[in-house]
Amino acid sequence: MLNNKSVLITGGTGSFGKAFTRYVLEHYEPKKIIIYSRDEFKQFLMQNEFKEYASRLRFFIGDVRDKERLKRALEGVDYVVHAAALKQVPACEYNPAEAIKTNINGAQNVIDACLDTGVKKVVALSTDKAVNPVNLYGGTKLVSDKLFIAANAYAGAKDISFSIVRYGNVAGSRGSVIPFFQNMIQEGVTTLPITDYRMTRFWISLREGVELVIKALEEARGGETFISKIPSFKITDLAEAMLPGCETTEVGIREGEKLHEIMVTVEDSPNTYEYDKHFIIYPQMVWSESKKAKPTGKPVPEGFSYSSGNNTWWLTVEEIRERLKEVDIH
Repeated sequence: MLNNKSVLITGGTGSFGKAFTRYVLEHYEPKKIIIYSRDEFKQFLMQNEFKEYASRLRFFIGDVRDKERLKRALEGVDYVVHAAALKQVPACEYNPAEAIKTNINGAQNVIDACLDTGVKKVVALSTDKAVNPVNLYGGTKLVSDKLFIAANAYAGAKDISFSIVRYGNVAGSRGSVIPFFQNMIQEGVTTLPITDYRMTRFWISLREGVELVIKALEEARGGETFISKIPSFKITDLAEAMLPGCETTEVGIREGEKLHEIMVTVEDSPNTYEYDKHFIIYPQMVWSESKKAKPTGKPVPEGFSYSSGNNTWWLTVEEIRERLKEVDIH
């Protein structure tokens, strides 16, 4: 599917971008992969990390806020994965206009540039925080998701589709709880802080996130939101897995934080179908009968929702400990 194709990744020097790049280079024979990002030093580091693949990699300095630069980078590109975003919740709260410029205006720039340059498929990364958002980051990603889904209405006769992949914090990602606990443990603490003893999260690895994006690139017709079926865990069990026998103290939930990660709401359930390893939320509106996605999965029950708190698949402390061995802390 990606053989002899040109792929561009916005925000490509991030954890996902590097994992996606390595996966594609190891499993396909792409014509080229373009890393589009604004940090020259991170591009330099990534060039060194992937120097054995230098003939297939291109590094393009640019910002998603710059539509003309995007158009230049997208010439001859077949597939786009949009991973660029301002993601830190406190930073977005303190700098709301900057979050809007990147996460919303940048999303529209990507859409417009893709429509104008002959791109065939676009997959945008979403987040659980875009579902019933309680912070600005989630609000901007909700708007971004809506923009990418609605972009299919503007495709006209063009052979292009836009779809979404949604998941929560990747295990070990920057700013998440695993590296936070690990740093404290390395400092010699014996008590770990828990924001709320009821708190749960989904467990997804970088590889699982990459594979879901590959599935969307292969299967999306336009407007779908792909969501992996993944296990849940309790934050208290994570603390026990990382520091056996530790004491914990409840410190209170932070601003903009939720007790549970939500992926599918009750309101989404009429358009949600279940498959072996994932769910798909299909668009409510259909812009082209010829491109209309035809669900082959099983409709979810009326009133269905999917969150880390009501999941049926839970990791035990020992299972968490085993998975931690595979986590790459970012």
